[in-house]
Parts: sequence; C-alpha cells; structure tokens
Amino acid sequence: MILVFFFSILSKIAGATMQVEAFNHLKLPQWFRTFTGFVQLIGVAGLIAGFWNKGSLSISTLWIACTMLGAILFHLRVGDPLKRWAAPLLLMIVSITLSFLYFSELRDVFI
Repeated sequence: MILVFFFSILSKIAGATMQVEAFNHLKLPQWFRTFTGFVQLIGVAGLIAGFWNKGSLSISTLWIACTMLGAILFHLRVGDPLKRWAAPLLLMIVSITLSFLYFSELRDVFI
C-alpha cells in the first residue's frame, strides 16, 4: 500500500499528464492536485512510522481512508462509473481494515 501511494504522490506533485487530466476530468483545480499529493504524503509518512508505532499506523490508515472517501465522492459527483473509482474504494476498505486491526494501539498515541 505504501508503494501505491508513493507513486501516486510523485505523479500528483510532479504534475504527470495522467494526474492533470484526472483532476481536470473531476473538475478540480490543479492546486488541489498538489495539495492532495501532500495530504497523501502525510499518510504515507504515518504508514512508515507505523512500523515502529502501531498507533501511528492506525491514525494514518484513517487519514488515508478519509482521503480515499474524498476521491470516491469526487468521482461520484461527475458521474463516473464504478471502474473509475474502484481503486480508491479498495484502498479505503484496506485502510479501514488495517485501522480496525490496530485500533487498540491508539491509546499509545494519546496516553
């Protein structure tokens, strides 16, 4: 999952043609593409920190799940079929599952 997001982040921040076209299709401004890349970068940093701190992993997976929910909602807003938002849906499900698996570790973060 980290690698999927890492390459997605790089392409968003670098302004890869595919990402520029995707954000145009979603009727979103290009600054939001860069912003989204940095939001995802925070999530990936938390996933990496999760190797040492499971509480961080739980928070990061929730962060990523919220990001993916946003992606799904933007796809639905423009009327995209399921195949266009299936990847964010799958990543959201995986993120939520991981978060629940490590939910008990959140006490280490807040206590």
